[in-house]
Amino acid sequence: MEYVLIGIVAPVLLNVVHMFIGILILLKYDNISSLGFSGISFFTKTIGMFYLTWLGVSVFNLDFRIFVPLLAFFWFLTHIIEAFVIQHFLTRKK
Repeated sequence: MEYVLIGIVAPVLLNVVHMFIGILILLKYDNISSLGFSGISFFTKTIGMFYLTWLGVSVFNLDFRIFVPLLAFFWFLTHIIEAFVIQHFLTRKK
């Protein structure tokens, strides 16, 4: 159960929250502000991934050979989806 919660649900929620904040910034302000938030979110997501990796491997003693690829895959997948959604709103706003 920890593999699902920390390896799948947590990175998906992390990227969904960043995506919604990015969309709100894009709709309220301009494209440059949204791109600035995207740059800042790179660092916050990286810190979140480090924390989730530490939490899963050190605290919950999950097998890193399963947990880290699972975490990285779902983070990357939702990151790509977020990029396409933000790109859609960027081009729509012109």
